[in-house]
Amino acid sequence: MHRPVVHRRDPRLEILTEGIEDVIPRATPAYLTVTVTETLPGTANPDGTPHTNTWTGRPADLAQHQFTRLYGRPRSQEPRSPLAQAEDAKRRRDLGGEIGALMSAGNALESAPWYPCRRGDVVLLAYPAAGDFPAHGETYVIDDAGDGLMSMKLVAHSSPLAQDEQEGYVGCYATEAADCPINEAWFEAGPHLLTIVRDGRPVHVGGAR
Repeated sequence: MHRPVVHRRDPRLEILTEGIEDVIPRATPAYLTVTVTETLPGTANPDGTPHTNTWTGRPADLAQHQFTRLYGRPRSQEPRSPLAQAEDAKRRRDLGGEIGALMSAGNALESAPWYPCRRGDVVLLAYPAAGDFPAHGETYVIDDAGDGLMSMKLVAHSSPLAQDEQEGYVGCYATEAADCPINEAWFEAGPHLLTIVRDGRPVHVGGAR
C-alpha cells in the first residue's frame, strides 16, 4: 500500500477549465487562449470595421471568473509537492512546466544552507488526512551508511492504522543508503511537509498545519 500523492485543487474549477479547453478537441491546453468580443452596433472604426471591445486570456482565467460568479472566490491552493506540480503540468501537456517543477525543487534542495544531510539530523514529516488515510506524523533519523552514503531510518510515528495496515505506508521514505536520503521525501511528499532538525535546532520548517 503506497502513500497517495495529495492534491488540493477544487474539482469544480478543474471541470470548468477542462470544459473550456475541450471546445477545441484534442487541443494542447498550454497553447490555448480564449477571446471574448463585444461588437458595438452603429459604430465603426476609420477603416469601416465595427468598433469592438475584446478580452483575451487563458482558459483557466475564464474558468476562475465563472467559478467566482457561481461559488465565490476560490480558496488559495495549499502547497503541493514538486511531483504533484509536475503531474499537473504533464496532464496539461506542458513539458516545460513539468521539467521546471522538478528542476526548481532540486535547485531549492541543493541550495539550502543545511544541505546535504548530516548524521544525527532528525527529519519530521507531517501528513494531512487524504481520503481513507488519516493524518499522522513520522520521525526519521539520518545516519552514516558507509562508503560516503547516508541512511534515513524511521524511529517513530503517530499513525492510528492497525499494524497490518501500515506496511508500505508508514515509513515509506526510509532509505538504507543514498547520496541524499531525503531526496524522495522532498520531491514526493514535498518540502512543505518536512521539518529538519540539526543539533537540536530546526534548519528547515515546512508549512504544514
